Amino acid sequence: MHLPTPSAPAPALATNAQPREYWFGLPALRTSARSARDTVRDRLRAWEVPGDTCCDAVLLVSELTTNAVLHTGSGRVLCGLTLTGDERRLRIELHDEGRVPVHPTAHRAGPGEENGRGLFLVQQLADRWGSARSTRAEGKVVWAELTAHP
Repeated sequence: MHLPTPSAPAPALATNAQPREYWFGLPALRTSARSARDTVRDRLRAWEVPGDTCCDAVLLVSELTTNAVLHTGSGRVLCGLTLTGDERRLRIELHDEGRVPVHPTAHRAGPGEENGRGLFLVQQLADRWGSARSTRAEGKVVWAELTAHP
């Protein structure tokens, strides 16, 4: 896995002002979801992203990291945050090294199941989300976008 160049903006977030970007990699371990949450929370607070958006972003990155760790067979994951120059949109990307399908299936968890609600939460929280073949890792990227409410 290679780290992206800092000047590579997320194409879906083009604005006149320069976006802010932050990238970090983590080993694909169960404990990495907590590290991802802490890192995202710290970065978004430094960027002064509103509290509700920050909380939603932390939950989204936790779910995306957990899915990558549990279901892709990756050795590492790469997480990216992009805040538009006008600070109205936040994009979260999670790149993996897995060979699983580019379009993850949304599993409907039954009432007695402990797992299986991650992508449902992503669908409910994000304004938009999707997946594609990664240009930064050997697997895919799952991304989610939020509106940064004041």
